Amino acid sequence: MIKKRKALKEAVEEFLGEIKHRTKREKIEVLDSCNRVLLEDVKAKLTMPPFDRAAMDGYAVKAEDTFGVDESNPSLLRVVGEVETGEEAKVRVERGEAVRISTGAMMPEGANAVVMVEYTNERDGYVEIYRSVAPGENVSKKGEDFFSGKVILKTGNVIQPFDVGYLLSAGVRKVEVSGKAKVSIASTGNEVFDVLKPSKGKIPDSNRPNIISHLKSWCDLLDLGIVRDSKKEMSKAFEKALSSDVIVFTGATSAGKKDYMPEILKEYGELLVHGVAIKPGMPIALGIVDGKPVILLPGSPVACMITFKLFVIPAIWKVQNTEVVAYPNEVIKAELSRRVPSTAGTKTFARVKLKKLDKYVAYPVMTSGSGILSSLSNVHGIVEVPESLEGFEAGEVVEVKLTRHLVKSELRW
Repeated sequence: MIKKRKALKEAVEEFLGEIKHRTKREKIEVLDSCNRVLLEDVKAKLTMPPFDRAAMDGYAVKAEDTFGVDESNPSLLRVVGEVETGEEAKVRVERGEAVRISTGAMMPEGANAVVMVEYTNERDGYVEIYRSVAPGENVSKKGEDFFSGKVILKTGNVIQPFDVGYLLSAGVRKVEVSGKAKVSIASTGNEVFDVLKPSKGKIPDSNRPNIISHLKSWCDLLDLGIVRDSKKEMSKAFEKALSSDVIVFTGATSAGKKDYMPEILKEYGELLVHGVAIKPGMPIALGIVDGKPVILLPGSPVACMITFKLFVIPAIWKVQNTEVVAYPNEVIKAELSRRVPSTAGTKTFARVKLKKLDKYVAYPVMTSGSGILSSLSNVHGIVEVPESLEGFEAGEVVEVKLTRHLVKSELRW
């Protein structure tokens, strides 16, 4: 019988607090780095954008030539050329002139703003400008995303798919990361059979396939198969599992006469927790052997997967030298540090960075457009402003949908 159940928060903190970083450092290609823990501050080797570029389709102009104009009093500028995306701008803009330009194209010398094509009308070699622009308007400035030498990703981050493009765009080809955790996994019980080998009178083992499918893309796995209800067989399997960084067994965690695993764990190391006040999943057992986490999951499939996510996933990140607080697509409630504007009828996706004080605070990231790579890699999530609102006010509590793993070290910037 399990006599004492620990509260979930207490069990997690005690367990994670005993786990040691075990994996080695390794230098790998950026293209192979997704879901690996970064173990260095990475600096950009290039400047992005490498030149001033147009943020809109339209006309590159001197902003002074548009001051005071409107639909009834347009400015008439001579069109002296065109710059397409990917071309070098070889034309110069003087007073009274304009250059046709595409989004992302290099700004021509002399121009300091872009008038959106919607507010223009070109004919006979001239363009009418119906709206004024300020210097720098609709222009993405050189280095606006990042300058060479700037730290663009910090130690402890779990590299996401969009970080890969960000790093490569910055001229980074290799990164130093924590090695993959080696995880051993076994199911126990006389009543289960391998799903590929049906057996009458038994039930299929779904736990191992579920866990393996979760881990195979970012961990090295040692599949120990199904271990029968024999202390000798279980001890033998446990000894094999000790070659791993993380040890996971499913079943045999309760207090029945054939539930040997907690007893075996105590023979090799320390049983920290046996029984957590959660439902389903109460019989879970947690232990440590030479700094290695050992998780004995319940055999019931639903309880197994719930406790797997509560304890196994955080343990794997801990042996890779990071503490994950929350995961991509989870929702965190946070207080806005300032107003997030929006246009009624348009759904706005505002990028925010989180900070943990006595509560979570969300800091909206100011950008000039959707082409700024750093505004995705250097934020934690998205705040969605519905079409019915014209924004959220400073101090409002909003839901932040995480776009990356939220790691403990990242909340102290």
